[in-house]
Amino acid sequence: MGNSLISLLSIFHLLVLLGSSVNAYWPPSPGYWPSSKVGSLSFYKGFKNLWGPQHQRMDQNALTIWLDRTSGSGFKSVKPFRSGYFGANIKLQPGYTAGVITSLYLSNNEAHPGFHDEVDIEFLGTTFGKPYTLQTNVYIRGSGDGKIVGREMKFRLWFDPTSAFHHYAILWSPREIIFLVDDIPIRRYPKKSAATFPLRPMWLYGSIWDASSWATEDGKYKANYKYQPFTAKYTNFKAIGCTAYSSARCHPISASPYRSGGLTRQQYQAMRWVQTHNMVYNYCKDYKRDHSLTPECWR
Repeated sequence: MGNSLISLLSIFHLLVLLGSSVNAYWPPSPGYWPSSKVGSLSFYKGFKNLWGPQHQRMDQNALTIWLDRTSGSGFKSVKPFRSGYFGANIKLQPGYTAGVITSLYLSNNEAHPGFHDEVDIEFLGTTFGKPYTLQTNVYIRGSGDGKIVGREMKFRLWFDPTSAFHHYAILWSPREIIFLVDDIPIRRYPKKSAATFPLRPMWLYGSIWDASSWATEDGKYKANYKYQPFTAKYTNFKAIGCTAYSSARCHPISASPYRSGGLTRQQYQAMRWVQTHNMVYNYCKDYKRDHSLTPECWR
């Protein structure tokens, strides 16, 4: 009886330790799920092909785009927005994907070439046995004119993004930009001045393309087309908010239960957990950068 009790207690302690180990590598609940408040959008209703139409395929409400030696592919929302919630469920390709970028982003590059705004979620391809890096970035009126100022924060995800679909989103309001993964905020970029915040209407884009010059370990590893095609799958598209044509009374969407925006204490706790455990680069803490160009880092 005594030995059986000891064995049972040992098994219980082992299960507790295993549970603690699993929880230690998974963010705490944010307590609020903004994606559940936003309806899904048919791809054909909300988007159009931008380039590489022969490298796009719809199958059971999921869009597959791919890159091979001849071309990549991209799509674009039909409407421009001045705020809103923008997301999609995305599944990435496993194996060797070095040099390849899969993205979901807001931009007005076509409306303001050389002087555009952009808000990025980019998956940086990788080599065998190494995880993807998720890069978030914000550009303000300065790409293509020799004054590119990136505001990158990079993360390693707490799950395998190649094994299943996960939801990635950008919430853009006149006060802030919030990046979310499965409804967990991973970054908040507040408006601190008009000079450091995108204010002009933008479209939602998705794409897959060859960025061998910088994507994987600063260009150390290039796209290797013996592993082509490189694919990405998107579904559960969400793009809703105040369009460029909405009235001034249109109210921005919030990432939290607060109508005024911002995050709850529980959402902040989840975000701090991710930034503590999974963030691998923060431009504000890169002391090689000229931070006179990024005043939001010290204000």
